[in-house]
Amino acid sequence: MSRGLIVRTGLDRLFEGASHPWLQGVSRLGLITNPTGITSDFVSSVEVCAGLADAELTALYACEHGLDGELQAGVRFGDTVHPRLGIPVFSLYGEHKKPTPSMLAGVDTVLFDIQDIGVRYYTYASTLIQMMEACAEAGKRMLVLDRPNPLGGEAVEGGVLSAGYESLVGAWRIPIRTGLTVGELALMVNSQADVSCELDVITMDGWKRDFHFTDTGLPWMLPSPNVPTLNTVQVYPGTCLFEGTNVSEGRGTTIPFEWIGAPWIDGHQLAARFRSYGLKGVHVHPVYMSPTFSKHAGELCGGIRIFITDSSEFRAVETGLVLLHELASLYSKEFHWLEPPRPGSRYFIDLLTGGKEVREGIHIQENLFDLVETWNAQAKEWGERRKPFLLYP
Repeated sequence: MSRGLIVRTGLDRLFEGASHPWLQGVSRLGLITNPTGITSDFVSSVEVCAGLADAELTALYACEHGLDGELQAGVRFGDTVHPRLGIPVFSLYGEHKKPTPSMLAGVDTVLFDIQDIGVRYYTYASTLIQMMEACAEAGKRMLVLDRPNPLGGEAVEGGVLSAGYESLVGAWRIPIRTGLTVGELALMVNSQADVSCELDVITMDGWKRDFHFTDTGLPWMLPSPNVPTLNTVQVYPGTCLFEGTNVSEGRGTTIPFEWIGAPWIDGHQLAARFRSYGLKGVHVHPVYMSPTFSKHAGELCGGIRIFITDSSEFRAVETGLVLLHELASLYSKEFHWLEPPRPGSRYFIDLLTGGKEVREGIHIQENLFDLVETWNAQAKEWGERRKPFLLYP
């Protein structure tokens, strides 16, 4: 740890005896968590909440990837019973994404303890917002155990989601890279989206907005199967966009989201074209890989790997847009957007980008430049709008 400081998460503080009136008396608790819900000494949030002296853990809630984090992206699952505690584990990634009143009937307060990555597409933030809405409707309370934003709390990137494009990969009109902790996001949504949930946050001790995750002294637990490292987190805001295309985003390789590729891509050509933009803090290098599952499984694919040379200068979203433009223009016959799953539904790329502008215009370089300028302006405006909800210096 470079600063000699140790950050204590909301869960750490709870484990160490921090009190809250909602956790006292005869309070029945529900908990949304996954393997990232651990203390700095590796005690799980399930163990911490089950061991609280003045409250009873009566329900667990599992979002995408499952309570144990074992499921690949998009895999639905049903309700189960916790094998040791004997309490229900309600699925929020199966028949229901938003908790039903019956799922909340046996609790008074719902705790949220998941390591988010500060990116709009990542479904954990959407699950948080939907749980807040459900709690407001059912008259339940919501208590967020705050954790660091691993991308830091200063920089904001990407355009704001347009009205009508809300989905599980974009539950509210926020930019791609939020620059907020989950606690701050919850407070902002509760106020500005008029959710009106009875909400509170157990804040962290010691976290600063300019911290990298490695400054915190906290253990890094991968938040989902294809986001294994902090390098993955840094590139994810840009390369997740390729989930909406027929280009592999690296699933099925050892470096998901750090590599993109397809059988028809010339990695050397793409790397050369990308370098002509002179983007700071990043180098792309031709790398050939054969994904073991997902897109182009078992096929040799040309592509590029993204190396971050200066994280303070690196702009992941702009990097992703430039790569999309070059692929759409270089390989106009081979490159395509994934079709909507049902007639009348949205293209997935539109849900990711928060509108149709990328899909309709990214192949034209002038549109690329205009879009980057527009998104930068929206991110700047968001950076000002979030200020009243910031909990940390």
